[in-house]
Amino acid sequence: MMKNRLLTVAAAAFLLLTVGLGAAGPAGAADCPSGEFCAWENADFTGQRANWSGDDGWWESYIADQDSSWANHAVSGPGIKDHVKVYSRADLGGHMTICLTPGQEVNYNGAANDNGDSHQWAMSC
Repeated sequence: MMKNRLLTVAAAAFLLLTVGLGAAGPAGAADCPSGEFCAWENADFTGQRANWSGDDGWWESYIADQDSSWANHAVSGPGIKDHVKVYSRADLGGHMTICLTPGQEVNYNGAANDNGDSHQWAMSC
């Protein structure tokens, strides 16, 4: 009887642990390749995605002024530009709409929404 109770308690504890881990989800929710900056046309990393491994002074028409979520999956290291600054105009003009640190994912930002036209990798925000 005591052995069955112990097994039941152990099984319940295991179930709680695995359910808790499953609910946590993956560390990075956004589907963005390693080493790249990604922008999506819709919030929550949905819709058409654009991704870059370098600077871009003039975003393609489908994402320019259509960006609503962003992810920076940069590879960091000494002397590596791993932050991403997004600008409201082509050729890094206008104002900076959002700046992402390495590993940062932003599923929506009202101030930056539908406002990006170019970006550059930088050492800091």
